[in-house]
Amino acid sequence: MDDDRRRVMYSIDEAFTHVGFGKYQGLVLVYAGLGLFAEAMEMMILSFIGQAVKSEWKLSSTQQTLLTSVVFAGLLLGSFFWGFVSDHYGRRHGFLGIALVASVTGLLSAFSPNYLSLVILRGLVGFGLGSGPVFLSWFLEFVPASSRGLWMVVISIFWTLGTISEAALAWIVMPRLNWRWLLALSSVPSFAVLLFHGLSPESPRYLYMKGRSADAHHILEKLAVRNQRNLPSGMLISDKTARIDEEFVNADHTPLLFSTTNKTTVVKSGFSSFSRLLSSRLIRTTFLLWVLFFGNSFLYYGIILLTSELSSGKTKCGSTLLLLGDSQDASLYINVFVTSLAELPGLLFSAVIVDRVGRKVSMTIMSILTFIFLLPLVIIEPVTLTTGFLFGARLFANGTYTVASIYAPEVYPTSIRSTGSGIASAVGRIGGMVCPLVAVGLVSDCHQGAAIILLEAVIILSVVCILLFPFETKGQELTDTLVSDTK
Repeated sequence: MDDDRRRVMYSIDEAFTHVGFGKYQGLVLVYAGLGLFAEAMEMMILSFIGQAVKSEWKLSSTQQTLLTSVVFAGLLLGSFFWGFVSDHYGRRHGFLGIALVASVTGLLSAFSPNYLSLVILRGLVGFGLGSGPVFLSWFLEFVPASSRGLWMVVISIFWTLGTISEAALAWIVMPRLNWRWLLALSSVPSFAVLLFHGLSPESPRYLYMKGRSADAHHILEKLAVRNQRNLPSGMLISDKTARIDEEFVNADHTPLLFSTTNKTTVVKSGFSSFSRLLSSRLIRTTFLLWVLFFGNSFLYYGIILLTSELSSGKTKCGSTLLLLGDSQDASLYINVFVTSLAELPGLLFSAVIVDRVGRKVSMTIMSILTFIFLLPLVIIEPVTLTTGFLFGARLFANGTYTVASIYAPEVYPTSIRSTGSGIASAVGRIGGMVCPLVAVGLVSDCHQGAAIILLEAVIILSVVCILLFPFETKGQELTDTLVSDTK
């Protein structure tokens, strides 16, 4: 009887495995990638407008730095907020809010009449840009388990293309026009996300979790038709093993998640999601992810800063990528453009190994390689060697960050997937905020060795966290409950 029953049921993961990755997921990939592309372009603006605004409005160095810090602060808040919206009201509702806030405030910031209005608007842009975990979690829920690592690396290419495109755009715009034009043109991808929002489907896994099994099945049918395949025969179920974590039964089935009349629903749901991240079953993984994302972000922006400072061939100290010197110097745009290219082979390497050796081993290998490339820079090296070492370090550091961004949404259940990965990303933003403050002090005083040792220590801490993760997600199905703590 039980065998007969199993034969007439199939899970969402089994449906995706049966129909494979095809044209339908290709459209999902492009839309999610567009969201990452837009975020990357808006982030890279920080590398180009600071000095121009400072010169035009006679700002102090502190005021110039605030333009960067306020965006990171907005990102920190937005990563949590949009993750919560996505988990409780739908991935598509999250996309709509993200695109509205980012596009409108991004364009309005180009018309800022004064410094205060620019700071406020760029902070709101940062809030709207806390979208990466939402797009990644959404795309993740459409990909078969067997190739999930590969395709999650592929989507990360859109971020790298965004950084390269912004450098190229600045190279064209800044010498000929001004920073306002750069802000306006850089908001175009966010408007594109808004324009094509109506074409984005809701996640069938999210729909089923919310009790909308008919809607989930309808999307799966459309997916199968577009991919020219058939769904398995039988009835759709959320999880073929019907695993229910008793610790979270009440949270998953509470009427508060569906109520539209209770005024305290949002607050209670938010506390419920956060408390689940810190539950006895998840607190170890959650804490380790926070430390890993903090370290990865600190390292990533530290390498960018060192690339600008140490490979420039300049003898002076104190100019950094995030706090620029002459914004009209074409070498600045060339430098950012070339170093951004390092991320492409890093993504290729990640794609090759992530589904073969697993997430934990991949992150460990690339972290060790980053450590090796940075180590010679403890002492002063010729400019060519310095550039080569930093190119390699950025290559593998970006690969580690990419795999961590795959691992985070995989370890959380559907009901808190975007919230959990969003908060981890938000903690990473803190690393991005702290790194310039610490590294600028070291580099400006020409303490290159101390800066490298600090980054190496961060790598060691990150590797320890990776090794302490309680399980591997390679090839495992996504779940609406918790991944079994068996590996």
